[in-house]
Amino acid sequence: MITERLDKTCVHFLKVTDAMTGEITCGNCGVVLSDRAIDFGPENAAQATDEYQSSARTGQKISLKMADMGLSTLIQAQDRDSSGKLLSGYNKQSFHRLRMWDRNSRSALTKQSYIKAFTFLDGMRSKLGLPEHVVEKSAYLFRKVEQKKLLAGRSNQSMLCGVVYIACRITDTPRTLNDIADAAGIKKKVIQRVYRLLSANLDDVQSSSYSPTEFIERISSEVMVSEKTKRDARKILEFGRKRGITSGKHPMSMAAAAVYLAIQDNHEKVSQTRIAQASGISAVTIRNRVKELEIFQRK
Repeated sequence: MITERLDKTCVHFLKVTDAMTGEITCGNCGVVLSDRAIDFGPENAAQATDEYQSSARTGQKISLKMADMGLSTLIQAQDRDSSGKLLSGYNKQSFHRLRMWDRNSRSALTKQSYIKAFTFLDGMRSKLGLPEHVVEKSAYLFRKVEQKKLLAGRSNQSMLCGVVYIACRITDTPRTLNDIADAAGIKKKVIQRVYRLLSANLDDVQSSSYSPTEFIERISSEVMVSEKTKRDARKILEFGRKRGITSGKHPMSMAAAAVYLAIQDNHEKVSQTRIAQASGISAVTIRNRVKELEIFQRK
């Protein structure tokens, strides 16, 4: 009688979750309130295909850098059923045909331009060290280019280099045309031509020019200077920006000139030729930018 009275009067304020059975019970009276608890924990981060398929609760994430965006089916190449028993010879042949038809159907439905372009994009990502959001933005822009039918009569590699450069400009990722041309093995003039074409035909492309400050860390790491020199170089560029010296100038050349001036101020032994090699800017251009900064510093 006492237990029945407690069950009727209990408000189930204290709830206890059993992670093994998935039941939620009342800690006061012991009544099972729910037997289908939802696990809000993180997903399994396994990368291997077999381990991922066996332990993850959901499928792979959708990604624009995949030709089918990760929505295709996958028939595992194994000769055992769900209980672990070996399949018969007839079933092995049947599943082999199913896997072959599934692979052929995915290749037929997916556009070949996507497969070739995104394979090339993976190589560009590893060579340039591009972050994930830049790769996704590049894949999105390439799909927009294909929808506008701008690929007809043009190379997929050159168009992809153009969208990668635009994605870097939009996301403020410091990668120059020379970097992309060297990584892709394509002439810089070809990428410039593609960039002008895409800028004129893509409505949502609003890229701003790079700031010279974004290249300070890159040049300084190449020539191995101190942190004080890096800070002084940023101060020099900020001074040049306020005076209007950096406007209209190549950002990499201004960054190289600022690093060289900061090295001289801190009496570090780094030659101008080494800075030119690290930045990809000729020594003559660096000297001209240095003279401009020195003239305004004297004023």
